[in-house]
Amino acid sequence: MDYELVERHYSREIVKREVADYCKGRWVALEGGALGSRVFLRYSRDGRPLRIDGPQDVEGLIKQFKGVRPRAVYGSVNVYSKLASRLDLEVRENIAYASPVWDIDGELERWRDVVEVAKMIVDELERLGIAKSVFVKWSGEGAHVHVHERCFSSDVLSKHNPLDVAYSLVDYVLERCKDKILDVASRSGVLKVENEIDLKRVFTAPLSLHRRRDLCCVCLKPEALDSFEVGWASPEGFKHDERWREYVEGEGDEAALKAIEAVGGYKGWPGAVEERVRTTIAAPKPVEVERRGKIGRFQVMGLLQAARYYLLTGDLERAKSFGLNRAIFYAWAKRHARGVASKRGTSKAAKGSAEGEKERAVQVGDETAFVSERGWFEIGGEEQRPEDYDRQIAQHVEGVVPYERAWQATLEYLKSFDREALLDQQRFFKEVYEPVRDRFLEDVVLNPRKRGPKPEGLFRWLGGGGEGGGS
Repeated sequence: MDYELVERHYSREIVKREVADYCKGRWVALEGGALGSRVFLRYSRDGRPLRIDGPQDVEGLIKQFKGVRPRAVYGSVNVYSKLASRLDLEVRENIAYASPVWDIDGELERWRDVVEVAKMIVDELERLGIAKSVFVKWSGEGAHVHVHERCFSSDVLSKHNPLDVAYSLVDYVLERCKDKILDVASRSGVLKVENEIDLKRVFTAPLSLHRRRDLCCVCLKPEALDSFEVGWASPEGFKHDERWREYVEGEGDEAALKAIEAVGGYKGWPGAVEERVRTTIAAPKPVEVERRGKIGRFQVMGLLQAARYYLLTGDLERAKSFGLNRAIFYAWAKRHARGVASKRGTSKAAKGSAEGEKERAVQVGDETAFVSERGWFEIGGEEQRPEDYDRQIAQHVEGVVPYERAWQATLEYLKSFDREALLDQQRFFKEVYEPVRDRFLEDVVLNPRKRGPKPEGLFRWLGGGGEGGGS
């Protein structure tokens, strides 16, 4: 997405209003990336916590920090009575409210699994007596189930700190839903649900853009989960329910007291004797994988190229298309014209029917490839679609080792190189692909090398913002 479109998105009145209403009283964070680096901002230039008091502040912050190209806006789990200095963040009694939020992480192509788990949590909350004060946010690659922080009475909040209530309720519900969630997580392989409630935790604001995907955070009431589609999160035509503001005071009291009794409150207060352990529900990672053969060079190239494109752009579907496209190109070059792969990565086979259609040529680093009218990469006039990648690359890998494990291992392997190695076609081939092309399973998946990111690449891949939240 061109950054002019980002600015235009945050200039829309409904976007400014929704972001501002959610963030008012919360400690705000901005996330962006200049020159490919991930940047997480939480303080103004004078050292005060970032805050948004009204719609005008949303557009103002985007313009103020334009140099780091902010895309995503977050608000803290806590709503503060006062937020003028860093010291206000350290005063326990300054927390007026805290939002119970269940963070469901997944992959975009497995979004239905995320929705299924969101429904489980919503149903459990209803059994505990909380229904009208619940809303769900689709955050981009996952979902957040929210209980409105004002559904707890002043009587309950005067006896228990709001953060104790939020942390305990999230943990309590997760424990009650654990077995059902684990069933979905085991089937999905990528889904994870965590208790992310923390003093400094932030969650995506309504209608904020995702930090890297061209989607925005839309809210919906639980009854809309059955009809939800990812297309609702399109910034150009989002479907968003402004009733996330609704709550019934006192509706959450009984559940809050049960949760406090069972869990005992937040474990991460400064000076706490009991160390907080983050509750996580996810499928167990396999300790050992049966070796059933070898992953061929064609599949290794396709997998590496897809992961390369994904890390550079965050677009998974186009990454699959690019991965298969490059695997076909290099296979053709090896058979018919050794050494034909020039610095730009083009050939007669690659150009095909795209010859002369310069507007459909795209650059991936210093490498040129062609795309069809529908946006998929193509060679000789034939598209390489995501489903073609699944059939020609993923299924072959799956026959040797679980594909998801191979994919995650590939991403970690590529993160051990600096960004420039992924942008340079020749370096990628010589330094990334060649050393592992015949021992990919052994050296990357089963026994990954203890390389670690190069110092100059560490921040670019992993970035700041460890306090951040949102999927």
